[in-house]
Amino acid sequence: MEQLKSPSGDKSYVNKSLEVTIKVGLVLGLIVWCFMILKHFLMITLWGVIIAIAIYPMFIWLKIRLGNRGKLAAVLVTCCLLALILLPVILLGGSLGDAVRFVKDSVTSGTSLVPPPSESVKDWPVIGSTAYDIWLDASGNLTEVAKEYQSQLMTALTWSLSMLSNAGLGVLMFFVSVILSGFFLVFADTGAVSVRKIAVRLMGDHGIETVANAEITIRNVARGILGVAFIQAFLAGLGFLVAGIPGAGLWALFGFVLAIVQIGVGPVVIAVLIYAFLKLSTLTAILLTVWCIPLLLIDNVLKPLLLGRGAPVPMLIIFLGAIGGFISFGTIGLFVGAVVLSLGYNLFLLWLKGDHV
Repeated sequence: MEQLKSPSGDKSYVNKSLEVTIKVGLVLGLIVWCFMILKHFLMITLWGVIIAIAIYPMFIWLKIRLGNRGKLAAVLVTCCLLALILLPVILLGGSLGDAVRFVKDSVTSGTSLVPPPSESVKDWPVIGSTAYDIWLDASGNLTEVAKEYQSQLMTALTWSLSMLSNAGLGVLMFFVSVILSGFFLVFADTGAVSVRKIAVRLMGDHGIETVANAEITIRNVARGILGVAFIQAFLAGLGFLVAGIPGAGLWALFGFVLAIVQIGVGPVVIAVLIYAFLKLSTLTAILLTVWCIPLLLIDNVLKPLLLGRGAPVPMLIIFLGAIGGFISFGTIGLFVGAVVLSLGYNLFLLWLKGDHV
């Protein structure tokens, strides 16, 4: 026959449970409160950490050659990154300025903003005749065409202004994140020790290995996706600029975005080449085509090489995580998705082996 618990024992158990509940509630409340305070800086800080991890090997290489002067190496690496950001922004600003001057000169001189189409436009598959008619009407009387397609143009204009605003804010945030990454590089050793301690506390013996795998994954994504996209867009923009394509910076920016989402710079390059053969000299169009063909193919070589280099998980896992993360969370999801899916994959393997985390 079971012995009944004494009333004093029940009361003690209830008091302890209530005390634990209150403590847990206070800790959770404090965590939520801290998050509410810091959430406005979370994205910039996260980007700063990702950038610092991605460029850490470069920082160490430069630090050794500067006589272990970490602060100077961090400043030089940060300045190089800022220059890489400013160059496309300057090209984009120049393209926008050229577009504004073109519109102003056209309005002042009374010429049409839209040149008449070539007869070869009619031969385009599916949309050839429709595109030719709209293009011809726009070259003759742009005002009437604008009135006819007012709702579509307003939708496109609103979307374009929203994208331009978001892009400007994104560039500013990235600019600040690069500066912040410089501070993280200076204190990289201390920060790495703290992160490893937290990982060991959470995951035991597998914590240090997990941190190392996350570092490798972030660097691979930075090189294999963002790096390759930047190389393709930069080379394409350089070719557009030399060939005299209007709005070269804008085309390069569109190509960079399409390359990040794994569509590739192909659609942008094809559109620009069509314009080149229609409006530029044959020699210029041919030279631009010769320049663009290799850059369309380099991602087939560089991406597998960089994305899977030293990876702790199959390249397919990193690729799916990066793309799925991008679809769910935007650009930052490229890294977060790849790291989380890699972590899940490793934990699944540990479970299959019967190891405990």
